[in-house]
Amino acid sequence: MTTGGPALACRALTCRAGGRTIIAGLTLELFPAERVALMGPSGSGKTTLLTTLAGLLPPVAGRVLVRGVPLDEQPALRAELALVFQSYGLLSLLTAAENVEVALRAAGRPPAEAMRLAEQALERVKVAKFAGHLVEELSGGQQQRVAVARALALCPRVLLADEPTAEQDADHRAIVLDELLAAADEGTTLVIATHDPEVADRCDRVIDLRAPTHPARTTS
Repeated sequence: MTTGGPALACRALTCRAGGRTIIAGLTLELFPAERVALMGPSGSGKTTLLTTLAGLLPPVAGRVLVRGVPLDEQPALRAELALVFQSYGLLSLLTAAENVEVALRAAGRPPAEAMRLAEQALERVKVAKFAGHLVEELSGGQQQRVAVARALALCPRVLLADEPTAEQDADHRAIVLDELLAAADEGTTLVIATHDPEVADRCDRVIDLRAPTHPARTTS
């Protein structure tokens, strides 16, 4: 982990989902190049927290800060964050490559560069041979790897990944995890929501979200 101020933080964060409070008064700092595992039982708030940290779900109370700047005051800072959705979040009418290219084009990359970077990212997670396939033609595990490739291609300052290895067999799980950790080696702050203790063991820190009314416990 590198030193310096946090790349992403939240202050007294309270979040609700499904009509109940999921996260209550959470304060957290995530540093550049840090690898963090977010753990807890189903319903403990992992997905809600990641979605809120990504700026896609407004909190009931508290704030999210990117490099010390409140995200609600500078929404453009969301461009420094990438989220791998648990449901993948892919566009079904596009091919695997086009899903990655669209994200890169939205981030300002010219078409030729977007195509090149998409191909490289798909190769990193061993799904390049499906680049021309529509998303609906891919298995769940292949779709998940396309979602990971899309996030990696953006080279974000912070990468938030919701169960990114859940649909993978042992070989592909290792590939996906190695590529995510490699991004952290290059300076990206990595936060992985996971139920897998092997994933957690390869992180610098574990944040354990227990029962919804309990505070988060951080271990290292």
